Amino acid sequence: MKVRFPKLSFLKSKLFIGIAIGFILTSFSIYFFYAQVKRTSTNEYCESCHVHPQAIKSWKEGAHYKTASGVVTNCVDCHLPPDGWEYLIEKSKAGARDIYSFYFTDTSLIDWEAKSSLEHAVVFTFDDSCTRCHAELFQLELNNKGVDAHIHYKKHLDELFCINCHLKTGHFHDEPDEQFIQVEEEVEEREMAPLVSDIEPGVFVDYTEVIPGAEVKFEMVAVESGSFLMGSPDSEAERAEDEGPQREVKLSSYWIGKAEVSWREFDAYYLETVTREKNELGEMSDAITGPTPPYGSPDQGWGKRSRPAITMSHYAARKYCEWLSMVTGRTYRLPTEAEWEFAARAGTEGAYFFGTDEPESWFAGFKRRLLGGSAVDEEMLGRFAWFVFNSKRKTQAPFENEPNPWGIHNMFGNAKEFCLDWYAPDAYGSYPAGQVTIDPKGPDSGTEHVVRGGSYRSEAGELRAAARDFSRHDAWLKTDPQIPKSVWWYSDNREVGFRVIREYEPADTEGVAGSEIDSVETSDLGESD
Repeated sequence: MKVRFPKLSFLKSKLFIGIAIGFILTSFSIYFFYAQVKRTSTNEYCESCHVHPQAIKSWKEGAHYKTASGVVTNCVDCHLPPDGWEYLIEKSKAGARDIYSFYFTDTSLIDWEAKSSLEHAVVFTFDDSCTRCHAELFQLELNNKGVDAHIHYKKHLDELFCINCHLKTGHFHDEPDEQFIQVEEEVEEREMAPLVSDIEPGVFVDYTEVIPGAEVKFEMVAVESGSFLMGSPDSEAERAEDEGPQREVKLSSYWIGKAEVSWREFDAYYLETVTREKNELGEMSDAITGPTPPYGSPDQGWGKRSRPAITMSHYAARKYCEWLSMVTGRTYRLPTEAEWEFAARAGTEGAYFFGTDEPESWFAGFKRRLLGGSAVDEEMLGRFAWFVFNSKRKTQAPFENEPNPWGIHNMFGNAKEFCLDWYAPDAYGSYPAGQVTIDPKGPDSGTEHVVRGGSYRSEAGELRAAARDFSRHDAWLKTDPQIPKSVWWYSDNREVGFRVIREYEPADTEGVAGSEIDSVETSDLGESD
């Protein structure tokens, strides 16, 4: 039987038609895909479903909306990679995220302040997009500070981003880029403790100190000598290993700041001691070493006055204490870790100084770790502390919340606080078990210092009385381009401040502290000073 094959011309025509149809469909698909990518990349499309209108407004008021040459920088120019598959992948991720937020999220509950922070913003900007336009980093008009910063950036491309230093460039922020201004007078509307000058020598009570010359006031709370169990038990929810083993500690009496050192107080120090040029006689006028001018605004544009002073180094905090001691005639210093925890507990024994602290059940702990959430009532904690729950991601005035039972404000939250001690994860284990340790001062040496209390960015568990943290000196200077780096200001930490204490010596009518612990303060700087 003879097999018949279709004529070759017919096969050719079929193949041609198939290729033509495929080509047309493919071309149409590519065009349609390209058109949709282009349509959904316009500023108008971004605005159509963007649920935060302030972002649009601030972008149009910023320097990138219309540049000096008339070029308009679009949303996608900063918030997507320049091109290629990475552009499409990030666009798909951003689109899916925005659609979900638009239809399924209560946008009134979104913390936009948090979304504007560096930690979030760095996820939604791309260095390749910045350098596509800003290909030349060393423009002719760039000042020496900018040159140093860009050289530092070029040497650390694996860990630094443009937005580390230019966070506020893309969107206008109506905030002063001040460094330090004259100390502002602020009328205290609340009743304050008596002035220290009005108290009989040797009397141990709360008092108000006045910084001479600046007329800035701050309060000190008297803390009676006592014993407590330092650290946390194994059963405490969210406990860390470095919080134990628990040890009984006895402390001598001391005064502690009613609130953290404020910008008004630190500004008084800065304005008197800031490193200046020589005077007319060719001599330096500073009796006590003071900070060099900081890069940018150390208060982050949030305002100063009574807010806690932040971003200074541990060294700067100690130098402030030296200066304060000199100008007042009373010896002030940073608290030891034990003194800090004793004041934070305020006579209580639980994780916080309020409520009950029953051990967390295994199931409750598993559920919390799986689904998130805190082991404490955050509404209750918010009455006493500024933390991620209520702070709007910035420091707040100290006396707008309630104090602890001893009348001390913000031992939890607002700003983390430097302690005098070197940090060691096993510090408590060095104290003898079964004995009472008197006035412990921590390890004799170390590389980082203890930080306590949590901050405006902290979760509730980080605010527990026993929770420990420590400085990260090198990491907190990551974007500082200076050689050597500043010993005064941290370029990459906006959470840590400090409060002061003053020791009480009944035999000394002025109440000036003994010398042993002060020698630790001034000799062991713990940094390359």
